[in-house]
Amino acid sequence: MTTSYRQHRFRRPAGATELLLVRHGESEPAVPGQPFRLVDGHGDPALAPEGREQADAVGARLADQAVDAIYVTTLRRTAETAAPLAARLGIDPVVEPDLREVHLGEWEGGMFRQRVAAEDPIVARMLAEERWDAIPGAEPADDFAQRVRGAIVRIVARHPDQRVAVFSHGGVIGEVLAQACGSRPFAFVGVDNASISHVVVTADRWVVRRVNDTAHLPGGLDLDR
Repeated sequence: MTTSYRQHRFRRPAGATELLLVRHGESEPAVPGQPFRLVDGHGDPALAPEGREQADAVGARLADQAVDAIYVTTLRRTAETAAPLAARLGIDPVVEPDLREVHLGEWEGGMFRQRVAAEDPIVARMLAEERWDAIPGAEPADDFAQRVRGAIVRIVARHPDQRVAVFSHGGVIGEVLAQACGSRPFAFVGVDNASISHVVVTADRWVVRRVNDTAHLPGGLDLDR
């Protein structure tokens, strides 16, 4: 009988932790003269109606994925996005403050969106230098990187051989993926609202399995969008 060797699918290594990194759903629009409320200096908009629909879609997508724990940040848009999945699974989300979004200094409270729309020269500098702290008063890049890494390391230490859904923010998810790949800082900035990225963390490396999965969202597989 001829010996043959099939290709095998990736399997989570013993002791590793799977992280499903979910960006929050679309949040309320920023309106000039009506800044978002602040929580510890961070803008804290609620989900928009579209974001609540996206949250329901995430809950349906992950309901049968053997999720062992759910993490959210101190900002309500992550808790609101996680709520449908938490209700389906009967899991109480854990708050991890250090997974909150990068602090945008003088551009908090919705000002960031307005400055981007106005094509502020500082936005061009921020993108060229790939540093959030090009914004006046924003969180230093090294501090942000260390904060995010520390949060991931703590979660992984609590959940060996488990799968964890982490509901966080675009800047944070981009930072996790960049650290996992050793890439440029902004290589993964811009994941979609309610998208799912997938990282497997072992004792000595972070393995990226999936980035910006939106198959559960309307139009999520439309490559012409």
